[in-house]
Amino acid sequence: MSHKPKPYWNPYVSGVGLGLVLLAAFVVMGRGIGASGAMTSLVAAGVQSISDRHAEANAFYVGYLGDGTVHPLKDWLVFEVIGVLIGGFISGKMAHRVKIKVEKGTLISNRKRFMFAFGGGVIMAFGTKLARGCTSGQALTGGAMMNVGSWLFMIALFIGAYAMAGFVKRLWI
Repeated sequence: MSHKPKPYWNPYVSGVGLGLVLLAAFVVMGRGIGASGAMTSLVAAGVQSISDRHAEANAFYVGYLGDGTVHPLKDWLVFEVIGVLIGGFISGKMAHRVKIKVEKGTLISNRKRFMFAFGGGVIMAFGTKLARGCTSGQALTGGAMMNVGSWLFMIALFIGAYAMAGFVKRLWI
């Protein structure tokens, strides 16, 4: 039985909902949201499980390992990201939008699309570490706290996206 996909939410309603989630995170957890912290906690835990001595000797990992009394996998951001994945799947299922397909233009192959996606992901991961946070942490949380660096990050992100759009637009025709 095939169902017609439900329409997407109004972006303004979605934005208000996201703002309320951010406010709830501040009230309940005492800090905002962000995904890159979760990934770094997982990496730090993985490095610690392989070489405890190496992880404790590295200043970067120590910042995510804590004082040894709290395991990094108990960081609430890890569970936030897991919740986003599960919630996104449930939402897609309820809207009849779950299907396996490759979103791409007609002028690009699946392999090339995956290469561009992987390359973009690597660049974004590098930029996340360089900016000391992802778009969730920098733009939403940092922007809500009126951090100048977060606002500069978002301005640079939009400028970079608009500059790059002209180069990749032809791939989506």
